[in-house]
Amino acid sequence: MLYVDIPTRDEFVSLVGARADACVSIYLKTTPVTQEIEGGRIEMGNLLREAQRQLEEADFDKRRLKMLVEQVEDLIDDREFWRFQANSLAVFVTPDNLRTYRLANELTSMVQVADRFHLKPLFRATTFPHSAYVLALSEKAARLVEMHADLPAQAVEVQDMPRDGAPPVGDTGPDAQLDKQRQRGAERENVRLQQYVRQVDRALRTILAGRETPLILATTDRLASLFRQISSYPHLLPETIAGSPDRLSDRELAERARPLLDKSYQREIAELRELFAQRVGEGRTLTDVSDAARAATFGAIQTLMVDIDSVVPGYVDDETGAVSFAAEDDAKAYGVVDEIVGRAFASGAQVLAVRREDIPGGGDLAAILRYSR
Repeated sequence: MLYVDIPTRDEFVSLVGARADACVSIYLKTTPVTQEIEGGRIEMGNLLREAQRQLEEADFDKRRLKMLVEQVEDLIDDREFWRFQANSLAVFVTPDNLRTYRLANELTSMVQVADRFHLKPLFRATTFPHSAYVLALSEKAARLVEMHADLPAQAVEVQDMPRDGAPPVGDTGPDAQLDKQRQRGAERENVRLQQYVRQVDRALRTILAGRETPLILATTDRLASLFRQISSYPHLLPETIAGSPDRLSDRELAERARPLLDKSYQREIAELRELFAQRVGEGRTLTDVSDAARAATFGAIQTLMVDIDSVVPGYVDDETGAVSFAAEDDAKAYGVVDEIVGRAFASGAQVLAVRREDIPGGGDLAAILRYSR
């Protein structure tokens, strides 16, 4: 498996709800090339010093600050940990614990200090992770390939994956002879392929169960049609890498899959922008940060799009959702939009962290409400 940690929804819920006297969120550009990782370790030290500076200016407890700093320093000194990296690293640390996630996306290096974690960049990594599985399916073989952004593609071992579609139907058992009489020519061939595809689908469930990672088919039209009829995986993309994949390497499959993945992301953004335009006339949209904070507090947001890079320092009242903006981003203030993201996510909203140009209105956020205002 590749060195990528995609947080589950339960992990997100835990991070969203985390509160402490100091929560430090560090996002760092890294590299999967071990020989070039030293720059990442140095940058991590610089970001840690910035967090330490903010906490010292806020008169944070010296003993608790030492506990927090030592955890990050131990991580920086752990050369074995740095050997296995992806394109970005997210670190969430309090004086009492530390959690890390290796991400395929290239995120901007930054540090945020507050009483809660800054999670918007992490939402970007899960909104459009540039990760996918490719199922290379032919009558001769079936294999699953995992791909992440610019990282090398790699085959995934799938337990009970059939080796090929060669075994004929109905060759054993008391009804074998009757089966042979019934299933002739094209009909027999179709039944054989249906059984083969069903075995592949069953084997894949051990890998795909509970995931939201896109699955891309690389196969012929005939097998693609059969697999789509049988598969219940909700994240199977409609586009197919056409033709037999037998002569395609894992790298070549990933190269052909990336344009399909980009097309899927673009289609999702376009569909949301179209839906937003429809909801404007129904009084079910918001683009103002203060309005969105109140809506998120009362669970009124159905879909939320936020600018991945913007940070709006301030505070959001726990009861009313009223926003107080801060003049500067220090150890006391936190990201208002980030807090809106957390509250919307906790109430079951769909949250997408995107580029500003993808947001209707071009602001910090755009929300579609569950009901009219």
